[in-house]
Amino acid sequence: MATLRIGHLSTFYHTAVLLMAQKDTGRRLSSDIQWRLFGTGPAIVNAFEKKEIDLAYIGLPPATIGIDRGIPITCIAGGHIEGTVLSAKNLYGGFPEIKELGDVLAQFRGLKIGVPGKGSIHDVILMEYIGKYGLGKDIEVVNFQWADQITEAIVHDEVAAAVGTPALAVAVKRFAGGRVLYPPSRLWPYNPSYGILADREFLNSRRETAELFLTLHEEATSFLRDDPAGAADVISDQVGFIDTEFVLDTLLLSPKYCGQLTDSYIAASMEFVKVLKELGYISRDIRQDEIFDISLIRKIHPAGNHYEA
Repeated sequence: MATLRIGHLSTFYHTAVLLMAQKDTGRRLSSDIQWRLFGTGPAIVNAFEKKEIDLAYIGLPPATIGIDRGIPITCIAGGHIEGTVLSAKNLYGGFPEIKELGDVLAQFRGLKIGVPGKGSIHDVILMEYIGKYGLGKDIEVVNFQWADQITEAIVHDEVAAAVGTPALAVAVKRFAGGRVLYPPSRLWPYNPSYGILADREFLNSRRETAELFLTLHEEATSFLRDDPAGAADVISDQVGFIDTEFVLDTLLLSPKYCGQLTDSYIAASMEFVKVLKELGYISRDIRQDEIFDISLIRKIHPAGNHYEA
């Protein structure tokens, strides 16, 4: 049986956790699946460069940075949008009492904001906005290798706010008495929380396997949308150290799951290309066809999308 090497993050609302929980995933893919956990998207890009993985769950900014470096990867499906959340302790105000994002961020002048690794989608969004609002010299951005470290930093007042996944925001709320300061749908509409990336050589040589994987991925996104409570039970059981209520709160904070690569998803991703170049994270304007191969997901999911269902 052929081996299929899949990189994933600890983000438990990615479909990876549901597919790991399903006992027949390997059989349906006719593959011996090797799941490999990474701390950040940039670490996954490095693994692609070393030819250590075939597929992966990853945000589009680190993938784009990898493409700029000449790593032969392409995005073959979406998964979730609007997965970046700004949160902090209840000491700070937020939406709706403070309407403008710039005013929310201005509260952190002279303070630190924690965010995952440099080049992650959360890092790029934060850097874009503190630059836009002229706060680059006033707010210190601290990059962490693991999201759990950011929660601890909030609890111990080592950083004042956190920018990261919905799970991080729920953790800040639960363990630090925190709150969401700005809705993820307003922070950067349609931003590509993550996609499914493939090594181009793997995609060319094992296209049928990639298509079968996307079929399972799309089924799992349907489960997250249609039965979040049931999905939360499965995820909690699989992960083992988080309770169902925590998972469900996370799933419902930004419940926009679908495998489709919509025009809005792609357009938002291409906006990131501009920002990445402005920040100096990439050296050139990267074309859409260098980042995306929409052929398989449009075959599996030919009409419409479910992000806004």
